[in-house]
Amino acid sequence: MGDPKKLRKKYATPRHPWNKIAIETEKVIVKDYGLGKKQEIMIANSFLKKYKYIAKKLIASQTAQSEVEKVQVLGKLQGLGLLTMDAELDQILALDVKSILNRRIQSVLFRKGLARTMRQARQFIVHRHVAIGDKEITFPSYLISLEEETHLNFRGKSTLSNEDHPERKNQAKEIHKEAEAVKPIKTEKVESAKELEDIAMSEKELEEVQVE
Repeated sequence: MGDPKKLRKKYATPRHPWNKIAIETEKVIVKDYGLGKKQEIMIANSFLKKYKYIAKKLIASQTAQSEVEKVQVLGKLQGLGLLTMDAELDQILALDVKSILNRRIQSVLFRKGLARTMRQARQFIVHRHVAIGDKEITFPSYLISLEEETHLNFRGKSTLSNEDHPERKNQAKEIHKEAEAVKPIKTEKVESAKELEDIAMSEKELEEVQVE
């Protein structure tokens, strides 16, 4: 059989792990993006560092091969939705870790309104409810392309694919409540504006009477 393949780390750990500012920043990111552990931030950082290194290398090179590689790198990052279609290599250097985390399937599922929270989106993915077309996805860190995003939905055999599922109904109710909560605020503002206008008109009429 031979020796089993040795698993390698997919990320690089920070040189200074006990940096207070970095720890506090990571806590916020973990909470906002519903991450399971900080290693997911390290994976995103390693992905980012890899392409920033490639970008710097290609910017400094003027060979025919570098031009081919430039098109390939830009094409991949544009396909992932990390860059616009007219982007240049130097724009890769402006990307940050949140840019990568926003393209995770967990984040996209939440933004599409298929989950109420980031944590719930993670749960749906891990519990095998989510698929891209016919391809089942079970890991929340999957970087989804723009083309795949259009086919992202619940798996056909999943109970969540039914719109009458309790979780889907609760979600619709929450959206309706949020919409209803916004309406009174807008009405109140309009009414207060009308009241101010009426007061201003009455004051103006009073001044005209006094002048006469």
